[in-house]
Amino acid sequence: MRDFKKRYLLNATPSDVYNAMTNPLMIEIWTGEPVVMSTEPGSPFEIWDGAITGENLQFVQDKLIVQKWFFGEEEDSVVTLKLFPDKKGTMVELHQTNIPNDAYVNMTEGWDSDYFGNLSQLFE
Repeated sequence: MRDFKKRYLLNATPSDVYNAMTNPLMIEIWTGEPVVMSTEPGSPFEIWDGAITGENLQFVQDKLIVQKWFFGEEEDSVVTLKLFPDKKGTMVELHQTNIPNDAYVNMTEGWDSDYFGNLSQLFE
């Protein structure tokens, strides 16, 4: 199991970034796939038509998202996304724990290209 930490700068306000990461309609726009999402702690979520599933753990409006991601038989992975205002937009600090070794490269590339790559395009 491995951990991953990285910062991403997005050209939008923390409010707009938070909305894009938590509002099901907005998530469907930048993923192009069906989604299940709620900001209710303990609620299930699915993105990319169920390719990523888990449980929402904690939300702080415009500042924090914490989720548990499921990896089948493996120990669950915890994803923490912290949002900070930046003079160029919003800095998002990502920390993901317990990534299975065989999923690490795919997961880290997915954060860069699919998740934050698509969010970057949304805010261009």
